[in-house]
Formats: sequence, structure tokens, C-alpha cells
Amino acid sequence: MLVQRVLMPDSSFESWTVLDDSGPVAPIERYLAYLTDIERSPNTVKAYAHDLKDWFVFLQMRGLEWREVRLEDLGEFVAWLRLPPAGRFGGVVMLPSAEHHCSAGTVNRKLAAISGLYTFHARHGVDLGDLVTELHPAGRRRSGWKPFLYHLSKGEPERRRTIKLRAPRKHPTILTVAQVQAILDACTRLRDRLLWALLWDSGIRIGEALGLRHEDLAAAEGELMIVPRVNDNRARVKSGQPRTIPIGREVIRLYADYLHDEYGDLDSDYVFVNLWGGPFGQPWGYPAVYDLVLRLRRITGIDFDPHWYRHSYATRLLRKNTPIEVVSALLGHSSIATTMDIYGHLSVEDARRALEAAGFLTGQEVRW
Repeated sequence: MLVQRVLMPDSSFESWTVLDDSGPVAPIERYLAYLTDIERSPNTVKAYAHDLKDWFVFLQMRGLEWREVRLEDLGEFVAWLRLPPAGRFGGVVMLPSAEHHCSAGTVNRKLAAISGLYTFHARHGVDLGDLVTELHPAGRRRSGWKPFLYHLSKGEPERRRTIKLRAPRKHPTILTVAQVQAILDACTRLRDRLLWALLWDSGIRIGEALGLRHEDLAAAEGELMIVPRVNDNRARVKSGQPRTIPIGREVIRLYADYLHDEYGDLDSDYVFVNLWGGPFGQPWGYPAVYDLVLRLRRITGIDFDPHWYRHSYATRLLRKNTPIEVVSALLGHSSIATTMDIYGHLSVEDARRALEAAGFLTGQEVRW
């Protein structure tokens, strides 16, 4: 089986599907088409395609029908995922001391994809039994929240995923001021400097930066507008609503220098375009940006990722006591809970500063 990229007819929008020897795998194809129809991120659809491919490869190896699996089969799938690729097909023997191939987080993502697939087909009348999903009585929720179309269930049991690995909590990686300065200093072009300066000063995603139009920058007001739209370079705004972000005068000045010295008379709506590599004048794409990242990593010795700028922006705001609801709005999160889940943590340095500000760690309370 293989994962195949699919371009929608008369559109630049892309999706993904899973193929076997006879063509698209029907149950996966229907589910991925549904995710595409409700405008899930192409990256999400691609990840789910790979996850579901793994599940159906496992079922094929075991000679199992996808509609008749047992809960034990799902458990064996988790163990199979933890093997190295060669071990999954009997090529090597896994030593007890060897590290797992898939992290707990990756396994949980694959289980979420499988759960979504089976929930989708169950709601469309496919008889799946009660083996992959466990039945819990409805109406036993601790909160007053009810799922969509709850009133149609009439108290019938609800389906929920039953297997989940305990994954260690990962804190977002942030960049220091010195690292950001080193990356900026390593840039030989104003376009490249503008990109990193803008990410540092606004916390926007790399896809949001690549989709920027000149009309999105209000120089006089010092504001940046993030607008969801279809882009020729497949750059994507993840959040569904437009948002406005204040940016500094130095970034506006760098943008003006870039237009004067490098952009020139080029007729394009996009801010970031190809100026030295082909096709000239076309919107800058993800591959070109990551080529730049690799070059800057070699020059600076800093193993960074564009998304670290977003983490750094949010962390700086929170350390300056910016209200969490303001940070959430600037980042374009769907809820404050999302912001808290990602950034609601303290590093050792944060804890030390808080304790010292409260008068702790002075060594003067008692004599040692």
C-alpha cells in the first residue's frame, strides 16, 4: 500500500488517499474525502492517510477484515507499531532493551485516526460491532456538555476510543535572543531577514507568513492582518478567522528596505516571492524555506525550526505577564484552553524568578 497525493479538479487544493493493488482503499478514501470536505488541513489529512495505511497493512498481514476486528487486535497493532520496520515483517528480533520505534504520542495519533475512521463509518450505518470502540452509557457525563446530535441517541451507549498510551508531556522549544540574532546575522538577503524578523515579532505560523499579501501589512498603523485564503503556494492559515497583530516599527522599516532594494518593480500580491531561484516572481514555497533553514543551521550551528519562533513569541508574552486571553487571540487559537495546554508550564528559570520575586531563596528565613 502507498499514500498518494490528490489534487482537486479545477483547484489548487490538495488531499491524500491510500492505494492498494486494486486502487483506492474504499473505507479510507471515504473518510479522507470527508475530512477534505470539512476543510481539515492537508497536513492532517496526509498524516491520517499514513496512519490508516499502517492499520490496513497490519490487518492485511494478519488476514483480518477491517469491520470485524477485536479489541485484542488493536492492542497487537500498538505492539506492532513499536517494532522497527524490519521487525514488523519478521526481519529482525526486537531485544527487550531496545527503544520503541514509534513514540507514545505517534501511537496515540494513529489510534485517533483509526477511531475517527470507525466513528465515521458507524455513523453511516456500517455494522462494526462493539469491538474497536467501548460502549459507555450516555448521560453519565460530569459536565452538562452534550455532543452534536445527542438528542438522537435517546440514551443509547456512546462510542469512545479505549486504548491510549501514556505519553510524556513535551514543553515547546524556544529560541534565545542570542540565537535569533545569530540567525538574522547569517542571512545575506533582506527577504530572508524579514521572514525571521516577522516570525519573531508576530508569532505567526510559517504558512501564514508565506501567504501574506502586501495589503495585509498596514505600515502606518504597525499592524499585520492574517487572512484565511487559498494561496498559489499551498500556504495555509490554520485558524478559520482573520486576526490582527501589532508589529514593531523596525519590522516595518525592514519590509520597506526589502521592497526598495530587492523586490523592486515586481508585480505580485505576495510579500515573500522567489527572487533568485525559479520560477522567478512566484510565491515562496515551503521547500525553499526549509532549504534556507538547512543552510542557516549549517552556518550557525543552531538546530532550529520555524515553529520555534511561534513558541518563543508566546513564551515571551506570558513571561511579561500578558493576559492569557490576549496571547490566545494573537496566536489565533480556537480557545484559551489550547493556549494553556501548550504554554501553561514553568521552566526552572521561570520558577526561580517567581520564587525570588516572592522573597524565597534568600537564605535569610532560617540559618543553615
